[in-house]
Amino acid sequence: MMTAAGELLAAILIVLGAIVSFISAIGAIRFPDIYTRSHAASKSTALGVLFALLGAFLYFLLADGHVSIRLLLGIFFVFLTAPVGSHVVCRAAYRTGVNAEELKETAPVE
Repeated sequence: MMTAAGELLAAILIVLGAIVSFISAIGAIRFPDIYTRSHAASKSTALGVLFALLGAFLYFLLADGHVSIRLLLGIFFVFLTAPVGSHVVCRAAYRTGVNAEELKETAPVE
């Protein structure tokens, strides 16, 4: 049986995950170069997904007493693939000669 505190905790984690993911999306749009955009897209998005999946995991655990292996695997694979993907993108940018300082000078100022 689910308590009100358990439901509240799960809801807070899911909403917190949505907020962090939204802020990450704004950062990926607003940052000036590939390196900072990659950081925003991988690190904080992984944290947002962690909060959302952890909230869902706690909900199912407290409501049904069910341990969801799929949610645990989702958390694991997000933390496995997000940093690796970010690293590969930044490494490709570095190897092709993308310079962060040059991009900052040509970035539109609003």
